[in-house]
Amino acid sequence: MKTIHLDNFVDGGIIREKSFRKKVAEMDFEQYRDQKVIIKGCADVVIPTWAYLILTANLAQVAEKLYYGEPRYAVKIFNRKELQS
Repeated sequence: MKTIHLDNFVDGGIIREKSFRKKVAEMDFEQYRDQKVIIKGCADVVIPTWAYLILTANLAQVAEKLYYGEPRYAVKIFNRKELQS
């Protein structure tokens, strides 16, 4: 399972939409093709809902399954196979 750490998107102690969108636009989403991906939040910073939505929209184009949270208690938010059936 591949992990995206949202603390990598922190700018000046918070997640700012402009810099977040720029970093997402620069990401190589092909590395997540047909992979299980977990979006892991950050305990030190409040993660806006839109940050999860932006990442999920991009990852849903390539990933097999998407989760968020901690690996041990991950919540499934997307499964390509469920869409195809």
